[in-house]
Amino acid sequence: MLDIIIKGVIIGLFISIPLGPIGMLCIQRTLNRGRKYGIATGLGATTSDLIYTFITLFFLTIVIDIVEQNRTLIQISGSVILIGFGYFIFSSHPSRQPQPNERNQHSVFSDYFTSLGLTISNPLVLFVLIALFARFSFLTDTKSVWEYPVAILSILSGAFLWWSTLTFMVSHFRNKLNMRGLKIINQITGIIIIVIGIAGVVWGVI
Repeated sequence: MLDIIIKGVIIGLFISIPLGPIGMLCIQRTLNRGRKYGIATGLGATTSDLIYTFITLFFLTIVIDIVEQNRTLIQISGSVILIGFGYFIFSSHPSRQPQPNERNQHSVFSDYFTSLGLTISNPLVLFVLIALFARFSFLTDTKSVWEYPVAILSILSGAFLWWSTLTFMVSHFRNKLNMRGLKIINQITGIIIIVIGIAGVVWGVI
């Protein structure tokens, strides 16, 4: 059981650490709104990963067939969503965001669900999970039904560890940024997300 916990935590870290669009969004929201909003964003992505983990464990063959048959459509659709969201981040003005020690009108739940929606729109993460499961021989010799919830909670713990660490480090810079600095962060984050989305569209077409 300890082996499953350790491997699950490592897998949770591996699927969260790469600074893709959600990582950049997590940083942007932490700087603009505060640490708990960054964590909510990370947990939205983690929930999506857990859903795909569940699918990988119990419905792999069916889902893989569907994803393979619609890979291009899925990739292009998800990328277009990213481009639109990237533009929204790019054009958002920090004056609409609360400054440090100012009351925040944003909801952690809306940040959670927008992150969940963005991440779950890309089911190609299934292939990443399959590769990680194979690399670490995860749940290959499962003998008890209780090992599955332990495995899923371990992956959640690894992901939560990363998002907590990231937002903790980023939040230390929050009080050092003025309005111009926050605007630049918004623009950089938006551009990176847009570029990732455009790359996904191009990759899906060619």
